[in-house]
Amino acid sequence: MRKLMVFNSMSLDGFIADTKGDMSWAHKQDEEWNSFMARNASGEGVLVFGRKTYEMMAGYWPTPMAAQNSPLVAKRMNELQKIVFSRTMEKASWQNTTLLKGDLVEDVRRLKQQAGPNLVILGSASMVAQLSDARLIDEYQIAVGSIALGGGKSMFAGIGEKLALKLVSTRSFQNGNVFLTYHPA
Repeated sequence: MRKLMVFNSMSLDGFIADTKGDMSWAHKQDEEWNSFMARNASGEGVLVFGRKTYEMMAGYWPTPMAAQNSPLVAKRMNELQKIVFSRTMEKASWQNTTLLKGDLVEDVRRLKQQAGPNLVILGSASMVAQLSDARLIDEYQIAVGSIALGGGKSMFAGIGEKLALKLVSTRSFQNGNVFLTYHPA
């Protein structure tokens, strides 16, 4: 059985994007952090996105700029299998992408039952909230940045019930980021 994980950057005040949807604050260029991210990106998994995050990622990672700025991460982002959930998209053109248009919770439940690499959600706040509510997420990896945004998008906005989590590991970085891993309690 596959695991479903979330990897997101978050501000100190709990937002994964500011009020305009900007996430550039989460990309601090620091050798230690970049090395950690490159190692993390070299792992196995199927990337899972909602439409908005998919469009943002597909608009960046296949570009020459991404290859220049983060060559190892760009290579892996383009190589890895990807799934995008959208009822409005007609096709997904980023290489190795499957478009699913059905019921998010039921499709993820089915995907978790299949053999294969783990599933990793990047961004996609509304998906995270829905799948958290359905208790389908096995691990939350959160990179807390040393910034307060004052408002923005929460990946837990709209959950119906409190979500108890157990901290299983931490790691701090020189750039001020703290990487936290949680499992459902």
